[in-house]
Amino acid sequence: MDDAVGHDESESGQEGGGADELQERAAGRAPPPLRLLDALRERLRYMHYSLRTEEAYVYWVRGFIRWAGLRHPRDLGAAEVQDFLVMLANERRVAAATHRQELSALLFLYREVLGVDMPWLRELGSPVAKRRIPVVLTPVEVQALFAHMGEGVTGLLARLLYGTGMRLLEGVRLRIKDVDFVRQVIVVRDGKGGKDRVVMLPRALDGSLRQQLKEARRLWLLDQERQHGAGVYLPNALAAKYKRAAESWAWFWLFPAARLSTDPRRSGEEEGALPRRRHHLHEKRLQRDLQAAVRAAGIAKPATVHTLRHSFATHLLQAGTDIRTVQQLLGHADVSTTMIYTHVLQSSAAGTASPLDGLMLTTTPLPTSTSTPTPSPPLRAREPAFPCYHRLPSLPTPSSTAAATSAS
Repeated sequence: MDDAVGHDESESGQEGGGADELQERAAGRAPPPLRLLDALRERLRYMHYSLRTEEAYVYWVRGFIRWAGLRHPRDLGAAEVQDFLVMLANERRVAAATHRQELSALLFLYREVLGVDMPWLRELGSPVAKRRIPVVLTPVEVQALFAHMGEGVTGLLARLLYGTGMRLLEGVRLRIKDVDFVRQVIVVRDGKGGKDRVVMLPRALDGSLRQQLKEARRLWLLDQERQHGAGVYLPNALAAKYKRAAESWAWFWLFPAARLSTDPRRSGEEEGALPRRRHHLHEKRLQRDLQAAVRAAGIAKPATVHTLRHSFATHLLQAGTDIRTVQQLLGHADVSTTMIYTHVLQSSAAGTASPLDGLMLTTTPLPTSTSTPTPSPPLRAREPAFPCYHRLPSLPTPSSTAAATSAS
C-alpha cells in the first residue's frame, strides 16, 4: 500500500513537461496564467528546492489564504500576516521551528512569487531557536529494538541507518552503484544540502545486504522482462542525456518498492500521460515498523528513525572516535553541529554525586538476647565521611589572636 507512492525529494518529473510550453511560446501563443499555488510550485522547482520544502510551503500558503477568507495575498498586509502568526503561536501553540517555517513560506511567497519586497516582512519577529538535547538510545536499547524489528527489509534498513549514521531518505535512496563491498564503503549521493559523502559499510550486514541485492535484482529482471515503466528516476535530466541509464542495473534502487507508481510532482496531469516507474521503498514503512518495535521493546523514550543517527554519533564518541571523523561521517558542515553530542556525554550532572547519596542512613542493629524484648531505640543517622560534615577544630578567639600578634 505504501510502496505505490513516488516520493523522492529530487524527483522533479520534468521530462517532457516543458516541451509543450516552449512550442506554444514559439508559435506566439502565451500559456494561460498559473494559479497562485501552481506559480508557487513552479518557482520552488526553478530554484531547486526539495520536495519536502515544496510540500511545506504550499501547505502553509494554502492555510494562510483560507484563514484570510480566500482573499488574495496581494490584498493582505502586515496586520493580516502578523495576526496569522499570532494565531499559530497562541491558539494552535505551534513550536518555534514551525513558526519560523511558516514565516519563511510567506516571505518566499511575497518576494519570489508575487515580486513584492515589503519592508515590514523583515521586521516581523522570528522566534528564537531553542537548543534541544537529542534523544539517544543505549546499546542495550538498540539491541532490544532490533530484536523486535526482525530480519525483514525494514529491520535491515534500520540496522544500516544505525551502522552508518545516514538519514532516512539517504538510506532508502541508495542505488546499486553506491554500495562497494570491496572497499567496505557506501557513497551517499545528494544528501542534505545537495552534498555527497562516504560512510562505512558495516561488516555485520555484509550477508544481509548481499541477500537484499538478490531481491532487488529479481525485481529488476522482472521489469526488464515485462517492460514495465520507464525505468527508475534519474536526477538532473540524466535520463535525457543517457537514454538507457534509467533501465540499467547500476542505477536501480537497493531498496525498491514492491509496485510501480507515478511521480508525485506530476500528479496534476492526466493519469494516462504519467509514466509509471519503480520507486524506492516508502519511508513510512520503516517509520511504522520502528514505532511498533519501540512499543514492543518497552523503550520509554520518544525514539524515531532519526534517533538511530543520534545514537550512532554518540556511541562513536563514547568509543573514542575523533569528533572530526564523526563530523565527516554525519555530513555536518560545521563541527559546532556535531558538538551537541558531546553535551550528552560530558554533562556535569552525570559525574556529580547527589547530596542525598551522602546521607547514608543506616539502622542500629538490635541486640540478640533470649530475655524479654525491650523497645528498640529510634533510628540514628551515622555521620557521613564527607569533609564538609566533619567537626571543625576550635578556632582561636579574636582576643587571643590579637595578643599573639602583639607578642610576636
